[in-house]
Formats: sequence, C-alpha cells, structure tokens
Amino acid sequence: MTAVPPSDSDWSGDGLDRLFSSLGNAGGIVAAVSGGPDSIALMHLLARWRAGAPRPRILVATVDHGLRPESAEEAAFVAREAGALGLPHRTLAWTGDKPRTGLQEAAREARYRLLVHQAREEGASHLVTAHTQDDQAETVLMRMARGSGLAGLAGMRAERDRDGVRHARPLLTCSKTSLVRLCEGQGWRYVDDPSNRNEAFARVRWRGIMPALAAEGLTAERLARLAERLAQADEALDAKAREALSLAGAAGDGDGIVLEAGRLAEEPFEIALRMLTAMLERSGARLEASRLHRIEACTRRLREAIRAGEELRATVAGQLVRLDPSGRLTVRPEPPRRRGVRPMSYP
Repeated sequence: MTAVPPSDSDWSGDGLDRLFSSLGNAGGIVAAVSGGPDSIALMHLLARWRAGAPRPRILVATVDHGLRPESAEEAAFVAREAGALGLPHRTLAWTGDKPRTGLQEAAREARYRLLVHQAREEGASHLVTAHTQDDQAETVLMRMARGSGLAGLAGMRAERDRDGVRHARPLLTCSKTSLVRLCEGQGWRYVDDPSNRNEAFARVRWRGIMPALAAEGLTAERLARLAERLAQADEALDAKAREALSLAGAAGDGDGIVLEAGRLAEEPFEIALRMLTAMLERSGARLEASRLHRIEACTRRLREAIRAGEELRATVAGQLVRLDPSGRLTVRPEPPRRRGVRPMSYP
C-alpha cells in the first residue's frame, strides 16, 4: 500500500499514533536530533506522542562530528530543548582523525556507529531518525547516478536492522517544507547548518537540481513513490531467491556455503544474482554497492560454466567461488594465495 504523506491533522492524537505506529512496542527509543528543523520536529512530535499515553522511554542523542566550530553549541542547544520537553539527552562525539576525502560518508558511518552503540548502552530496541521525503528523493537520484541496482534504487527503508537495533524513519513520507512550516507555526526553534548549502558535497548539489526536475514532473513525492514500489519489487525478488536457494539445497559446509549449481543457470538472471549475493554474504563478505557489477560478471560466468559443464574458480569480494565437475558450487573465504595459483578475480 502506498504511504500517504501526513496532513496538518496528523501532528496530534490519532495522527501521531499512525505516524509512530511502529514504535508502540519498542523497548526504548533513541531519537537522533541534530538541531535542524526535521529532527527538531521529530523530537517535539515524539514528546507530544509520549505525553498521550504510556510510551517507551525516549532518549535524545546528538552526534557532534567536530567538523564546525558551532557544533558543540548546537548540541548544547538540543540538550536544552530536550530538557524543556522532559527528555534526557546525550551528546556523542566523533573523535580522532577525520578523512580528507569521503568525509560525508565517513561522518555517516561514525554517526550510526555512535548511535547504535548508545542504543545498546541504554537497552533501547529502536533508533529513530528524521529522514524526509526530500532525503529519499535525493538518495534515489544519487544512487541512480552511481548505477545502483534495484535494492539501491529502492532508497531508504522505513525500517531496517542495524546490528540488532531497529532503525525507524517515521517521517519518510513528510516533506521538508511541511516540517519547517510545522516548526515555525509551533514556535519550535531550530538551527541552520551551513554545510547543507556547501556544494562540495554531492547531496547538496543534487538538492540544487531538484527544483528543475520538479518543474518537469519529477518531484520528490514521485521519486519517493518510485522508491517505495521498487522496494516492494525488491522484497518479492528476495523472497524468490531465498526459495531458489532452499530448493538448490544451500547449506553450510565448514566455513563456506554449498549448493547444487544447476538451479543457478535455470533461474532468471536477477534471481541467480541474488542467490550468489546471498551465498557471498553468508560466507562473510561485506558487500558494497560498488561491487554489484563484479558480482554480475561472476554470475554470468558461472551460468556459462554450469551450462557448458565446465569447472570454474573465481574470487569476488574476498570469497573463493568454486564450481566443481560434479556441479556443486561452493563459496568460502578466500585462502592465502600460493605462488602461481591465480583464480579468475572479480575484486
């Protein structure tokens, strides 16, 4: 079912119950609040929701990346605003050296690492962030530009697991404009982060393109709806791939995964790709979106070898993929290479 963006009536009462329906049975919530209008709106709405009935405990957490002189004061501002709402607050500092390249990605990884750790320290089951419909649209465009597959183009999920903590994005159907309007209408103060206008960052450049795309009909709402539909298709294909793996007898084999490979050649390519990807992940590979084309290439070569009755040895994502003469496919961590032995590599 397509999610419906909230109206003004959804900011209280039953509307808040619908907005935060996935949090009702949470065993504690950590709300990530940076101080911008989106996260300030999230904090106030959570406080309003919490006041209406017995609710899970809520901790507000602000990550201070230490990248701007104002960041410490912004964290202190959030602490004061949270305190006024009766919510406890923690400032989580990203310490140590910062990379000169890929700064936003490194900051993102550090942010989630700190937030998940804090959730575990608090015994909280859920992490809540204030990602909006606009954030979703930007994510889809950025992943499209990188050549992402279906899973990537499905954008951010409304819920996902992060190392045992449930990450929820309840504002994913809300526009940034509606949240700014809400803050200003309610008199909720927020901070302005100048990095959101720094065109050194790819997301900011894509944000600048959005008005021109919207004028041609490619609005944030339509991009978010596309992501939702692709997520549904992705879920269905994953289910089919799991079924195919089961029918092929996929099972653990010492430190690896083994199955009868014939089915890999019989299924549609996308299902075969997902079967191999699942085997790589079960064997311990940490897969990145940038490796998709390498896994695709390995899948094509495997299907050719299976149909030709050939053997195959290849490496991809640090895993050894081996098709033996009997038609068994094994995926296990790549052993140290011996001199003169070099399997086909998809690094």
